[in-house]
Amino acid sequence: MKKISLKLSPVQIIPASFLIAIIVGAFLLTLPIASANGQSTGPLTALFTATTSVCVTGLVVVDTYMHWSFVGQLIILILVQIGGLGMITVASMIMILTRRKFSLTDRMLLQDAFNLNTNSKLLSFLVNMLKGTFLVEGIGAALYATVFIPEFGVKKGLWCAVFNSVSAFCNAGMDVIGPNSMGNYRSNPMVMTVTMLLIVLGGIGFVVWFDVIAGCREGLKKRFSPITVCKRLSEHSKLVLSFSLALIFGGALIFMCFEYNNPDTIGNMGFGAKFANSLFESITLRTAGFTTIPQDKLTLSSCLVAYIMMFIGGSPIGTAGGIKTVTMFLLIMNLRSYVRHQDAKVIFGRRVSEESMRKASAVAFVGVAAIFILSILLLLVNPVPLEDALFEIVSACGTVGLSRGLTPSLGAGGRVVVIIAMYLGRIGPISLVALFSRSNKEANKLNYSEGIFYVG
Repeated sequence: MKKISLKLSPVQIIPASFLIAIIVGAFLLTLPIASANGQSTGPLTALFTATTSVCVTGLVVVDTYMHWSFVGQLIILILVQIGGLGMITVASMIMILTRRKFSLTDRMLLQDAFNLNTNSKLLSFLVNMLKGTFLVEGIGAALYATVFIPEFGVKKGLWCAVFNSVSAFCNAGMDVIGPNSMGNYRSNPMVMTVTMLLIVLGGIGFVVWFDVIAGCREGLKKRFSPITVCKRLSEHSKLVLSFSLALIFGGALIFMCFEYNNPDTIGNMGFGAKFANSLFESITLRTAGFTTIPQDKLTLSSCLVAYIMMFIGGSPIGTAGGIKTVTMFLLIMNLRSYVRHQDAKVIFGRRVSEESMRKASAVAFVGVAAIFILSILLLLVNPVPLEDALFEIVSACGTVGLSRGLTPSLGAGGRVVVIIAMYLGRIGPISLVALFSRSNKEANKLNYSEGIFYVG
């Protein structure tokens, strides 16, 4: 009898680890001590909250500030931090603290978790990533505290500052401020600026972080001009930074134009406030989930742009979701090279591998398919306007966390669909396929004669 192997590959362990974290988190949130009224929370509500926390999405069916006790909020915060960094990263951090040695298998797993092409200096990358994460979150909390402590007092103000900082950096979009969330701070430059910076820093990816820091150090040492420093960055960093800036400011201008005279969003604000809130909207749609304007009051034109922004998301090897900026740019490059009859895809003087192009196409196709199928399922179990259902699913799959007011009113079936969407969005649909698949190396060795197929 053939022996059945239960050994999982690294690409299968990663989605399984998130699933374990969700299950454990859901159990802890069902405990009476986790709720503000001291009663046990229903398993589906706990599962939804644990999923939105671990998947750093931010969609909630109960108010975080009101329903959960301090213990419950602390559990949520820990789940958000775990979800933002990744279970494999957290496990690796524990191994470092306990001084356990990393085997080759551990390194390969960590490499897959970071989606890196090499395991060179992997542990150094991990340590610097953890140090940078806690440093940025600490600075963010300190800056938030200058606003929240005078308003709420030391105890609640400090807790709101810490919670908001971790949530913003991890692009989770959850808060414990109050019923209006960030809506009360749409005119507060400190809260708005800190939130946007944390979202962007968490979303651009740690590889870009370290490349920019190393470039600035070298520039100061050798007295390079800022332009020279930018030119010496890696092609990945230049692509992420340039495309992200284009999306952020381009999105802000589009939202400002579409919502300029809308009295339900920014229509009654001054010009400066209109631009600031449009910029915030453009940034938060890149998987953050905080909001200063009601999403259900957006014009349909803005909704359409929001779908695209949420679908793209942040950048690779960061805390953001979506198909990622690099993936989207590669799709554009592929279209451009086809139209111009160019075989090579070149960005910043570097050729893009065919494997990267294939991966970008696969990620985008599976992402669109997942949104299409899940939107249909949501409409079947919860008959709602199409724009609201699509907004909810794209937000969940992109781990954004914004909603047009639909989330709290979802029935049991609708909540299950959104839970699946959030989980898919965090691990990536491609990873879910890999979880249940086995590689077939023999099939790759077969050669077939080329067929004739008519496309388009």
